[in-house]
Amino acid sequence: MKVSQKGLYALQAMMLLTRRYTQGAIRIRDIAYEENLPEKFLELILLKLKNARIVESVRGAKGGYRLRRAPSEIRLSEIIRLIDGPLAPFGDADQLRTLIDRDADHRALYQVFLEVRDAAARILENTTLADLISRGPAAGSRPKTERKSIRKTAKKKKAEFSVLPMLARGEGA
Repeated sequence: MKVSQKGLYALQAMMLLTRRYTQGAIRIRDIAYEENLPEKFLELILLKLKNARIVESVRGAKGGYRLRRAPSEIRLSEIIRLIDGPLAPFGDADQLRTLIDRDADHRALYQVFLEVRDAAARILENTTLADLISRGPAAGSRPKTERKSIRKTAKKKKAEFSVLPMLARGEGA
């Protein structure tokens, strides 16, 4: 399973909206700044999430975006499927089942892919935004100001790796 850079941005934005769930709507500019995300992509991502009724927009001086449902009701699988499509490396589960039925020579291989897909889907379907936030910051995580300083240094050096190279596709946002 691969999560695109766009999918990663969506998850990061949703985590911020979860952390600030009780504070009302958050402006796109503030989400982009706090999570160090490109504002132009974030706007498109939030629009897609809004059309899927996961977030809602609020107009006015205190406007922005907020979660439409409680964080405990929003599953990671829902966000990833919306942004990146099926969770399987070769299409969705139905496509894999069809390959298992039709291709006897490679049935075992497709069965393994289906098992991997099912395991990943099970984890993502049983993990909510509230679950992520309840885990707290990672052990050894740096303060936000130190992270920003490190990011600026990395940008200056034009680092050629992604935030999570094992998850993010090379196709950009």
